[in-house]
Amino acid sequence: MDQSVFAFYTAVGWVVGGLLLVVAVTGLSRRVGWSAPLVLVAVGVVASYLPFTPDVRLSPDVVLIVVLPALLFAAALQTSFLEVRARGDSILTLSVGLVLFSVVVIGFVTYWLLGAVVPGTTLAVGLAFGAILAPTDAVSVNALAGTGKVPRRLAALLEGEGLLNDATALVSLNTAITAIATPGAGFGNAIVDFVRAVVGGVAVGVVVAWLTVRVRRKLRAPVLDTSISLSAPYVAYLPAAWIGGSGFLAVVLSGIWLGYRAPSFQSAESRVAERINWRTVSFLLENGVFLLIGLQLKSIVEAAASSRIGFGPGVLIIAGVYAAMVLARFAYVFAATALYRYGPELLRERRWDWRTAFAISFAGVRGVVTLAAVFLLPDSGPHATPAIGFLQLAAFVIVVLSLLQGLGTGPLVRALELPLPNPEQDRVQVRSLVAEAQTAAIARLEQEATEDDPSELVSSLRRSAEYRVLLGTTDEQGMIAQPDAYSRLRLLMLDSERRAVLDAQREGRYEDSVIDAVLGDFDSIETALKRSYRRDVPKPVRPPLRFGLRRRG
Repeated sequence: MDQSVFAFYTAVGWVVGGLLLVVAVTGLSRRVGWSAPLVLVAVGVVASYLPFTPDVRLSPDVVLIVVLPALLFAAALQTSFLEVRARGDSILTLSVGLVLFSVVVIGFVTYWLLGAVVPGTTLAVGLAFGAILAPTDAVSVNALAGTGKVPRRLAALLEGEGLLNDATALVSLNTAITAIATPGAGFGNAIVDFVRAVVGGVAVGVVVAWLTVRVRRKLRAPVLDTSISLSAPYVAYLPAAWIGGSGFLAVVLSGIWLGYRAPSFQSAESRVAERINWRTVSFLLENGVFLLIGLQLKSIVEAAASSRIGFGPGVLIIAGVYAAMVLARFAYVFAATALYRYGPELLRERRWDWRTAFAISFAGVRGVVTLAAVFLLPDSGPHATPAIGFLQLAAFVIVVLSLLQGLGTGPLVRALELPLPNPEQDRVQVRSLVAEAQTAAIARLEQEATEDDPSELVSSLRRSAEYRVLLGTTDEQGMIAQPDAYSRLRLLMLDSERRAVLDAQREGRYEDSVIDAVLGDFDSIETALKRSYRRDVPKPVRPPLRFGLRRRG
């Protein structure tokens, strides 16, 4: 066999083996109640020292251009647009203000500690490392928030922060790297770069979302619609990055809007297919990245050894930087909490309590963005970053420490007695929302039923809807032996049920988790009905795009 062909087959074998390892380790971790990201990192560390394991180097370009857009888009699809809109000021406070504050604090501490040991360390190097450590990781935070062990408001704030703070941190990092390479760069250039990144990212995100909605409205085949969805994050990221905007901001904005508008332009089959496909992609990428992080440890340690920083000074530097990172977050969040509690009336209406502030401060988990960004530091040439191998090792250690700290978020929430999501309350909301939907369905049935429709069928459909009102469930009851007539009328009723739920969503009267659960059940019912009935299928609900939405009460 040709050597190049053998190398190709070997690479494919390692990739397939890695995917199977991810599935096995994640499944086992969930079964025994361990943190899958931490276990995968540990497995990767052990595997990196095995003699037959190839040298793995995680390319920052692959992570930043290929992996992160897909992960952020998948998370954005599940993020509530109404929640982000209602809490936009709080999220921006964390994703912009907190990141910039952390960059400065961590940067000065790094400059002071590292500069005492490594000659040639400049403030630009410290600020660059501060920008690397400043953003929380949307993937890790989303895994934490999805466990149901934190309050919904806390989860919404952390998820929103994790989705939007990457843009702020990476713009700050690019500015600091420019300062390392060209020491004469001015502060004005940094402001211009930041504004261009934000404006460009927002503009591209809005345009891509608008165009994608209009293209996908015309697609009826789920496989075509899902294919467009899988390409959407790159369609948003690449143009934004090309014009100097924030590609991550473009991806997040387009994903949040497309997720919110999905019931208005997608068929039920397309929504079901999209959810399954993105869940699979997100699972493999999220967990695969943590395995790759562990596999890099060997090469990171070898690079750190060349920095010639002793074990004792190295531990002190890492401990000092980590303490600065944690304390900066606590200081900023508590200052923001005081401003919301004692500031102008508009802010006081949206305040959170001190217990929530403590939980937000504690849950600052770092992850894949930090480990990808640290490899962007210049490592060669006349302006190479001093002790770059040590900084890579420090970033790895700090990420692991933050993941360990994140494990304590659940016990901390319980100790602070913060209100957790109440399953019984969700069931009550589901019953109430289903009752509203079925009332709309009965009204539509009375309007659409004709004399040609069997009276027994109409009565059965009416009784089935009344049963669902009484029971508070979307389960189908009363199916009888007129499949075409049943499917036609039932699909029309589902159309009105979905309209009623979307109206309730726009009015903000129910939790988004409740809305998603009920709409998901409707999609499953509609998909099953359409498998046996393809004639005169009503078009999906397409209410006009509305930007003036009312806030959640």
